Amino acid sequence: MRTPSSSSEGAAEQGGAGDKLLELFMGDQALAAGNLFVEARIRAAFYPKFENDKSDQQTRTRMIEMVSRGLATMEVTLKHSGSLFMYAGAHGGAYSKNSYGNLYTAVGVFILGRMFREAWGEEALKMQAEFNDYIEKNRLNISMELVTAVLGDHGQRPKDDYVVVTAVTELGHGKPKFYSTPEVIAFCRKWRLPTNHVWLFSTRKSATSFFAAYDALCEEGTATPVCKALEEIADISVPGSKDHVIVQGEMLEGLVARIVSRESSVQMEEVLRNFSQPPLDGVDCDLGPNLREICASNSLDEKQKIKAILENLRSSLYPDHSDWFGNSGLDAQSRKADESVVAYFLQAHPTDYATKKLQEMIRLMKQMKEMKPSSFPASFKCYWNYQKVDSLSNDNLYYKMVIHVHSDSVFTRYQQEMKKNQGLWPLYRGKMDHTTEISEDSNILLSSIEGSLDSSSSVKDGLADEDSNLMVKLKFLPYKIRTFLLRNGLSNILKNNQSAYSDYYVRQMKSWGTSESKLKELCKLLNEWAAYIRGKYGNKPLSSSIYLNVENFKRKYLGEAEPFLEQYAKRSPANLALIRAAGSMVQTENFLAILDAERDEEDGFQPEHVVAPSSPTASLDVVSKIEGLIVFFPGIPGCAKSALCNEILKMPGGLGDSRPIHSLEGDLTKGKYWQKVATERINKPFRITLADKNAPNEDVWQQIEDMCGTTNAAAVPIIPDSEGTDTNPFSLEALAVFMFRVLKRVNHPGNLGENSLNAGNVLIMFYKLYDGKSRREFESELYERFGSLIKMPLLKPDRVPLPGDVKSILDKGLSLFRPQRRKRGREEPSNDSYAKEWEKWEKRLRKILFRNDDYLKSIQVPFEVAVKEVVEQLKAVVKGDIKAPDTAKRRFGNIFFAAVTLSQADILGLVRKVAEKDTAVKKFLNGVKLEDNLNKVHITLAHKSAHGVAAVASYAVYKNQEVPVSFNAFFYTDKMAALEAQLGMVNGETIVSRNDWPHVTVWTAAGVGPKKANTLPQLISEEKAKRVAIDPPITITGIIDFY
Repeated sequence: MRTPSSSSEGAAEQGGAGDKLLELFMGDQALAAGNLFVEARIRAAFYPKFENDKSDQQTRTRMIEMVSRGLATMEVTLKHSGSLFMYAGAHGGAYSKNSYGNLYTAVGVFILGRMFREAWGEEALKMQAEFNDYIEKNRLNISMELVTAVLGDHGQRPKDDYVVVTAVTELGHGKPKFYSTPEVIAFCRKWRLPTNHVWLFSTRKSATSFFAAYDALCEEGTATPVCKALEEIADISVPGSKDHVIVQGEMLEGLVARIVSRESSVQMEEVLRNFSQPPLDGVDCDLGPNLREICASNSLDEKQKIKAILENLRSSLYPDHSDWFGNSGLDAQSRKADESVVAYFLQAHPTDYATKKLQEMIRLMKQMKEMKPSSFPASFKCYWNYQKVDSLSNDNLYYKMVIHVHSDSVFTRYQQEMKKNQGLWPLYRGKMDHTTEISEDSNILLSSIEGSLDSSSSVKDGLADEDSNLMVKLKFLPYKIRTFLLRNGLSNILKNNQSAYSDYYVRQMKSWGTSESKLKELCKLLNEWAAYIRGKYGNKPLSSSIYLNVENFKRKYLGEAEPFLEQYAKRSPANLALIRAAGSMVQTENFLAILDAERDEEDGFQPEHVVAPSSPTASLDVVSKIEGLIVFFPGIPGCAKSALCNEILKMPGGLGDSRPIHSLEGDLTKGKYWQKVATERINKPFRITLADKNAPNEDVWQQIEDMCGTTNAAAVPIIPDSEGTDTNPFSLEALAVFMFRVLKRVNHPGNLGENSLNAGNVLIMFYKLYDGKSRREFESELYERFGSLIKMPLLKPDRVPLPGDVKSILDKGLSLFRPQRRKRGREEPSNDSYAKEWEKWEKRLRKILFRNDDYLKSIQVPFEVAVKEVVEQLKAVVKGDIKAPDTAKRRFGNIFFAAVTLSQADILGLVRKVAEKDTAVKKFLNGVKLEDNLNKVHITLAHKSAHGVAAVASYAVYKNQEVPVSFNAFFYTDKMAALEAQLGMVNGETIVSRNDWPHVTVWTAAGVGPKKANTLPQLISEEKAKRVAIDPPITITGIIDFY
């Protein structure tokens, strides 16, 4: 191998020779003769990007359900704030996300080498060599979180520079296989590599308690209280070899929860028995200059910084530096290969199954990019593999291919394609391929390609694919404030004005579901931050000093943020509790006491879900009569929405209440329809609006949500009932019926009827707007957003299957739609080569549908029956008979306590019964205004300031469950009154309050907080209060909830 000290002239010569080889062995003649063969190997890959199709709440519900049924275990790990770093050995390579041979990989190799010296001491060089041999022999890739202060600021500048192993991938000769977490722990303890903190939850109670604990800490969580709470809740806890508080600090980015095999708990216990936490033999040794010292003296030039870092490796971990400097000199351009390599790679014969699957993946990605480059920002870069430069020959050329994904949207779109093609390999993050081009003379055996079995299966460790990928990221607000509001908001502060920054941070916090109280606190902090930055830099060009531009400023923003936050925190304990950590000031264990001092009483809190108990004296209004209501239609033309609206308008008595009903028909409304609806809602907010227009996408749904918020309205979607497909909420049968109805229309106001020449194309377009969502996902998202859903019957359950000619013409239209979009980027045919094909298709469509007239009529539910069912459901929503489902959208606000919620009417009735039997109580009640004190009647079960987060979270398993409460005594003084309570059972388990005296505070005098009622038993013993027995006890049903 040539060394970095070789001349740059040699690099240029090598590049020229490589180009000649490329021309010789990759020319069109070689391809035409079929002489090119290719072998590709993945050398680095991290888990596929997980962006759940479901909402976080749906994912939580499914994860808890799987754990409850014994199908899986839930695993939770800390999210360290750093960068992805992957290592595949001295010859396999070192990689960062989307690249290699850069500052990130140099830093990663340096830190990993330092971790070996710290762990093995004098044995480090020997163990590094053995480690490299082992992972290269077994074709392993080690993925790590690289945490350092020299690559840019995140939530907090780490106290130390380190790595934590997050995945071990067996690359082999097929699809990458990821080690289970117990296997990762065993591997890391064998080689003394740093591990993350892991918690396992294998019961319904522990899993539900985990999510409740996060909700209790989501707006204040830092490392110490979060880890403490999880220690108390988890069934198994495996501490990390790197303590987050010691190496990174209190500022915790978040947690990652995912579903793993149900055997994980047993496997983890076995690993912990067989592999103890290894010692650190080199912790007291001289490790040489650290990373910060090296970079501080080489701070201006990145190449010099890389060179200095690699020169200080002091290890055998990565002796070949050609990835950074090429085969000769520092000319990085010499390593880049001709762009045509990718094209030749895709056209050459694959030598094995893995190469075939990689070609399939890259070919699809290139096709998607060609269809719409702006919506699929990805690129493919090929470089000469300088580690194999001495092996170049007439028969072999070696490259490294980098799949560069520029936006997370690429992963989302690729996942949608995987739903359609189950055989596709996943698109891994940080993916790097080593590609070898070989000639026909290499005697490669091709018979193994078709016979190879893909290791992918529909079942992984007993879990279906959909469930095996269940993951959810749970980030904490203190981190998000710093990273997303302070750092990422700098562009708005410096380039725009205060108003733009305010709009930015309010929008961000609302998207996170931040509680109103916290939002108000943060507005003051963020406005001061903006004023501070603008005052210091607002009138200066950022080209001075280290702030070369806004982006560079953002990378090192903590240099300004930490002093600012520290000064802000010093002003009051409440400010410190808000910020959680700044400079040398850290608020950990006692922050709850600060909050409790400010929110000592429970009056100001709201239950997470205002659900009234089933009581004769209580009623539930989901849609309050003082609110408006928006009825809208996520459907397709032909779904009968206009006909339904007309029937509703004609009904005597409307929907059963006094609110007027108004319909706004889309085909007769000029201008921007949804803006018109918003204006109508503002002018007359209390009426029921029938939004008679198809609402096919999330942008429209968001507008409707915004209208609900601004006009105090609820919204209910009405959708055609249909089974749907794996990738669309509507079946082909439903689409056929919609088309048939549209083509039967006469004099349609929107000109979409029998005389419309492109009616079929328009319906195909609408159908495609829903692509990417299964029926369950479609319904669940609407449920989550709006809390209720009405289904309009469409197809008879006992119908015969769709005729073959109808299915064929629909399939043809769907396939025809895709290439047309690729050619023109438009949604309807234009006057080009596709126009004639569409015209032909439209004529055949009409002929086939009309030929199946009797069938298409016979499979439909009669319209009058459908109207009757929809109206009944709609009246139930208006009356409040339909409760919001469990997946109803809620704000993940900060939970402070668990309680049993009771009906005010029930408690008033109970107290009055006591008064009927006791004249002293009756006289007492005549002198107080009891109703004014009974706004939020509850029995506190646990408060996080008094009992801890884990105690509050332990009631999550009973959330929304009814529990009987027996009241056996009434206590009172001239300052307060309360009812003594005894809690009953839920599902055979007695509910136990952490309070020494379970009770309901029914009244306190002015200036006396409800918390004082806890002293009533003591006052009884001191004869300073009165107790009246309730005999026999009176039982009332309550609901367990969080506040």
